[in-house]
Amino acid sequence: MFPLFVARRYLLASKRHHTTGIISAIAVCGVALATAAMVVTLSVFNGFRDLVASLFTAFDPQLRISLVEGKTLDASDATLQALRQHEDVLVATDVLQDQALIVADGRQWVVTVKGVDDSYTRQTDIKQHLYGDGHFALHADVLDYGILGIRLAASLGLSSSFEGTLPLYAPRRGERAALTNPMQSFRCGELHSPGVVFATNQNLYDSQYILTSLRFTRQLFDREGQVSSLELRLRPGASLPRVQSELQRIAGPRFRVENRYQQQADTFRIMQVEKVIAYLFLTFILLVASFNIISSLSMLMLEKSDNSQTLRALGADEGQLRRIFLAEGWLTSGIGAAAGILIGLALCWAQQQFGLVRLGQSEGSFLVDAYPVSVQPADLLLVFATVLVVGAITVWLPVQRMTRQRPAA
Repeated sequence: MFPLFVARRYLLASKRHHTTGIISAIAVCGVALATAAMVVTLSVFNGFRDLVASLFTAFDPQLRISLVEGKTLDASDATLQALRQHEDVLVATDVLQDQALIVADGRQWVVTVKGVDDSYTRQTDIKQHLYGDGHFALHADVLDYGILGIRLAASLGLSSSFEGTLPLYAPRRGERAALTNPMQSFRCGELHSPGVVFATNQNLYDSQYILTSLRFTRQLFDREGQVSSLELRLRPGASLPRVQSELQRIAGPRFRVENRYQQQADTFRIMQVEKVIAYLFLTFILLVASFNIISSLSMLMLEKSDNSQTLRALGADEGQLRRIFLAEGWLTSGIGAAAGILIGLALCWAQQQFGLVRLGQSEGSFLVDAYPVSVQPADLLLVFATVLVVGAITVWLPVQRMTRQRPAA
């Protein structure tokens, strides 16, 4: 407590030399600005992460159950039946998904055909992302409808409603390609237009996916009675982590039970790596800014050399003197960290309320007009701890050296 008391007096007392006070103020401001930059930058990464996560809700289920090995299994599998009947499962949708070749007006495109049963509209909010004069429909009597992603329709030169049929081709299972007539090696199916396309604002889905009936995909891919995954919507109020854990226990090692973040693990992993890289760069900038603390401490130790001699005469040892100036450096870092966090929080609040920094010159150019921010308490703790650690590392060596240089009596 004695070193901290003296360090606090040194910090708050007026400096004999005006230069020492200026350098101390510069040190605090440098640490505060670097800290504020870390808070704002990490919050922007969090904002983009939350934005991307919100876009997945239109197409990705709350939970998806699929095989660890293999593509499809029987829809009547006992394990799947048990998963469908879980008390917290509100809607369970059978899905069969695979790739096919689409041909339209002389254009060819490899697409992902996702066949779903009639519960799909209750399992997702896909109806809120439809464009066109028609309505959502998967089939009608003997007809099967195909709902294209908006970018896929544009690539094929189609509007939200196309006339005639849209042919799709899938390789026949277990057959070798016929070199004389390659088309004999493909199964063919035809889709009609319900007069709408979907737009999730995710390029993966909007440019590659076609939604259709489960019946059609089973016929096209010759997978009668098969599913590739089971998509679930939980009852309101159900705990997602708890239900996921319970379903994984029921499913066993044959299946993987994934939430939305795990379904898009690659995307979020890339975003996390970018956030870590930004954090490391900002930590280096913080280290450079903390060098001002060395100058401040050096000036202070020279200014307080007489006081140090007095404290030695009163019985203070070198360890106590060292801890006084270490505490001085930590207090400087702590004040700068606290001020920087407050500044960063204020800037994040202003960005949320007023959109100070915008993404484009005109509204509507991007999904959001201003940079999104989301402040996470864990990031604030990380930033504060980083500043204290960097400050401790910065002041340790110079304090060690200078306190050993005992002035002559």
